[in-house]
Amino acid sequence: MTRFQNPSEGISQEALAGLIAEAVQHALMQHGVMLDAEALTSASNIAGHVAAALPFLPPAQRLAIGSFKGEWTNLASDFLRAVTDKVVSDGSAISDRAFERSPPRSETGGPTAQPLAERAADLQSMLIEDWAGEVAGSTYLEEKLRIPRSTLHRWQRRGEVVALRKGGRKHVFPLAQFIDGRPVPGISEVLSAITNPRLAWFWLSRAAPELDGRVPIEMLRDDVVEHVVRAARGLS
Repeated sequence: MTRFQNPSEGISQEALAGLIAEAVQHALMQHGVMLDAEALTSASNIAGHVAAALPFLPPAQRLAIGSFKGEWTNLASDFLRAVTDKVVSDGSAISDRAFERSPPRSETGGPTAQPLAERAADLQSMLIEDWAGEVAGSTYLEEKLRIPRSTLHRWQRRGEVVALRKGGRKHVFPLAQFIDGRPVPGISEVLSAITNPRLAWFWLSRAAPELDGRVPIEMLRDDVVEHVVRAARGLS
């Protein structure tokens, strides 16, 4: 493709944005950027759509952007502030999205528990990065968190750490389950109750109606173990 060739004759802008977003997401995770799953997806989508829009601009606009000599960091911050202002001003859209994400309510007004298997029905067909949040392999954990591979594998064999299979025999480990280089208390009990690691982490990493909308892994990180374990056993 020449510099000003119309890219619509090849890959679409939307498809290009998706490829860039996936690459950005992997880069953020590889470098240990600490974002929750939703923020990580948003950051990747923003980068993907902004970068993908450039080849589709008219030649004059592309030249103008190419000649920009200002501070890109400040420009990016201004752009995000403008997006935030637009979202905040669109109150109805925010209300609609919040309603869609809120847990189902019972007749008494409290959240009702949806069967775990239904909530995680599509996990097997989804990329781990799309639902599990920040994950890392044994090399990263050894270098950054100083967890020896032998220790990690021992925890895995004993069911003391959530290990998610990725690809053939490779496993990755959700980072939110570690504090000071060790799995948070309660992980082994949850895995004993919910024996499928994907189902277990799916439940641990999301607001749980059976815990009044709190996120189980955050409760475990706060050393609130008993309530989480009891809820996990109730689900199983």
